[in-house]
Amino acid sequence: MADLERPELEKRDIVHTLVKAGIASVPGIGGAVAELFSMIAPPLERRRNQWLDDIAERLKSLEEVVDGFRVKDLSQNETFITTMMHATQAAIRNHQQEKLEALRNAVLNAAMPGAPEDDRQLIFLNFINELTPWHLRVLHFFDDPRTWGSQHNISYPNWQGGSPAILLASTFEELRGRRDFYDQVVRDLYYRGLMSIDSLHITMTVPGMFDSRTTEMAKGFLAFISSPISE
Repeated sequence: MADLERPELEKRDIVHTLVKAGIASVPGIGGAVAELFSMIAPPLERRRNQWLDDIAERLKSLEEVVDGFRVKDLSQNETFITTMMHATQAAIRNHQQEKLEALRNAVLNAAMPGAPEDDRQLIFLNFINELTPWHLRVLHFFDDPRTWGSQHNISYPNWQGGSPAILLASTFEELRGRRDFYDQVVRDLYYRGLMSIDSLHITMTVPGMFDSRTTEMAKGFLAFISSPISE
């Protein structure tokens, strides 16, 4: 895809050389920092190139399954271009696969007909940028706990009652004994308008434990970071 082609190697080399030279010219610290830059710059470039290659391939796949969708038309889509640029900057700063996958899916959904409005897309991108993979996992789970548990082959005890906190800890072994951590995750999601409760420590019936806890904003966000292509 012409619009997503990487810069020529020579241009990248020129920028790298100029930056390194500028750092090296700083008295006292220049040499050490220039050496650090030499170590960091290639991995950053590799991240960017892998990201752009992956996006290009996925957009081609989208073109094959969505009637009337053409990759070349995206060059005229200002909203998509803005979303692509924001997502690319965030992707270069990340190594966590769940966040990278959310960013990729956001770009694909931004390219789709009927994509969310400009401001909503930027809000959703900020969510991806600010939240951790655990925020995303917890949000996905509480959108539909029973379905999530079934899809991941989770067997739950025959409770007579309990709380969403018990349900969460029974689902994710890594969160057991980490109440301070998952409480903070839930508060973060609540204050962003993504969860309908700010505490999981409320005793209720078993059907109540499995109720959805996500808001309409969250459901739109989850749709935006889910792949529009059947895997």
